[in-house]
Amino acid sequence: MLNADALSRLRQLKSDIEENKVVFPGTVKATNGRFGFVALDEGRDVFLPPEEMQKVLPGDRVNVTEQEVEKGKTQGVVDELLETRLNTFVGRYLVKGKGHFVVPETPGINRWIFIPPKERMNAQPDDYIYCQIHKHPIKDGKGQAKVLRVIGKAGEPGIERAFTLATFDLADTWPDAVQKQADSLSDRDIESRKAGREDRTDRAYVTIDSPGTQDMDDALLAEPNATGWALSIAIADPTAVIEPDSPAEQEAFNRATAIYFPGEPLPMLPDSISTRLCSLMPEARRLALVCDLQVNNDGSLGDYSFHQAVIQSKGKLSYELVSNLIEGRIDDDIKALPDAVGNSLDQLHQAATALRKWRSEHALLSGDRPEFRLRLDENKRIRLIEPSVQNEAHRLVEECMVAANRCAADFLTRQTDGLFIRHPGLRDDRADNIRALIDSHAPHLSGVDAHQADGFRTLMKETDALEAEVPVKAILSRQLARAELGFRPEPHHGMGLEAYTTFTSPLRKFSDFYVHRLIKAALWDIPMKALTVDQLEALQAAQIRARQAANSLEAWLKSDFAKTLGDEPMAGVISRTVPAGFFVRLDANGLEGFVSCKDLEGKYGFDPVTLRLIHNKNGRIFQLEQPVTVSFSGVDEERRQINFKLVAAEEIPTGNGSANG
Repeated sequence: MLNADALSRLRQLKSDIEENKVVFPGTVKATNGRFGFVALDEGRDVFLPPEEMQKVLPGDRVNVTEQEVEKGKTQGVVDELLETRLNTFVGRYLVKGKGHFVVPETPGINRWIFIPPKERMNAQPDDYIYCQIHKHPIKDGKGQAKVLRVIGKAGEPGIERAFTLATFDLADTWPDAVQKQADSLSDRDIESRKAGREDRTDRAYVTIDSPGTQDMDDALLAEPNATGWALSIAIADPTAVIEPDSPAEQEAFNRATAIYFPGEPLPMLPDSISTRLCSLMPEARRLALVCDLQVNNDGSLGDYSFHQAVIQSKGKLSYELVSNLIEGRIDDDIKALPDAVGNSLDQLHQAATALRKWRSEHALLSGDRPEFRLRLDENKRIRLIEPSVQNEAHRLVEECMVAANRCAADFLTRQTDGLFIRHPGLRDDRADNIRALIDSHAPHLSGVDAHQADGFRTLMKETDALEAEVPVKAILSRQLARAELGFRPEPHHGMGLEAYTTFTSPLRKFSDFYVHRLIKAALWDIPMKALTVDQLEALQAAQIRARQAANSLEAWLKSDFAKTLGDEPMAGVISRTVPAGFFVRLDANGLEGFVSCKDLEGKYGFDPVTLRLIHNKNGRIFQLEQPVTVSFSGVDEERRQINFKLVAAEEIPTGNGSANG
């Protein structure tokens, strides 16, 4: 037995070790396996073995110490939990023997978590459940969860949407204060706010949208003049009836955007506001923020101005009707249009054609990638996927919206406060590979600086119709950075513009709603509360979460629909390549599925410069935009990923590109 003196020395030694050991703060990153990493604040990653990963959750802020386990290799030991960011999550209820668990569906939690008897809320085996961490596993690696809500069972109608909402913490109901505010508004509020606004109710504004759209936020009008056209874009004005910092505005900020889930969208504003009081419905007097602008004969923009007005749309027109009018297919519906509306539509088409020509010459147009519409059945699952044809009417509306948004961006560049959408172009971390690609396959463009707006625009234009061994434009397009919100004007490389913002969808996007506030504050001194840097980051994160939720739900519905495809050969093109294989987008319905290199003969190496998969011996190539024929081979249920097997592929000539396996 140690005497008191020895014990004292041991305690002092332990204290000295604790004081002298080096701890590193960082954030836990999960993987598909049982191990993980800690992304240290100093900029490097430390490996966490499975036994240490058991003590933490994805996103946890921790202190770790670093130990050498063998020569040249180290691993982390979790020293202290600083903060846990994973509060709620979703999973499936599992009973194993006498133990009740949740099997998390959250990426990175690769373990069952015990649910104590008092926290089970009568959940049944195989129920999808919404849970909260009840006991963090930091002490012994044995975490606990409690059930907050039973979502439902697999196979129930609408379970996919309900599960997605819970996964991404999206609310499907309105807070009481928001609902109370929405219920208190009526047409009287529209009438009471007309004072001081221009009365444009006699002018031939019309909305052009899909037949089922109810939240109509733009109406258009055009008239010819000596140097081109006077274009007027009236945008719904929800900021006129929603008070700054009120519950409805706060909830709109939290949601960031309407999410167009298949079959049942999740709105940003209550329906009574977005589809009734503020929607630019036909023959209804509605408040609008109007952008009047001069479109010159060459498609360039002239002077512009913003106005608070009252308008009365003369009709809700479908894309199909307007397209028929443009293309001269006259039917009874077109004959019934008032002359003023018909004349305005003709001038709108001419103005939009000039705008598009200018953008094609001086900016960048996005390619017309095929789009598809999901039709759901009574069980809220995909019944049919059909092409969504983009016609001249769609392009007309697009050009008018882009023109108005360019005016808003130009206006805000001259103000103290602004909100812009910036796009940095190509990813910085791919710079070396992109330079090698250009040097090898488009050497005449080697001197172009793609980091500058003009250079990026030149690069994308010059590679559009480039005949080369590899699809250079497609390779570049796969390596673009994500667009971001910012307070100061910066180039939008993807559109080829020096500055860009949007204000044309204030019923659907909070950033547009906020730009309305900025314009009104600058022109009419209407009070507003400016966003902080932290709020801007939160808004950006909410937008990303909304996009991820929409993609997640679509992936689930599409993976279930894919099971009906049978084993018939289907034509498609390679849409993405990765070292493990390639993704194929089907021509008929736009479904994307994965072809694994494991299912191909031989071994393939991946070339990060050309994004090609190249056979190590015979040189066979798979690359972007390559036509292939595939058949359905199953679904990875965990990833909700469709898998294909290759039936045939159009041969690509073998080249000199190296394959780095």
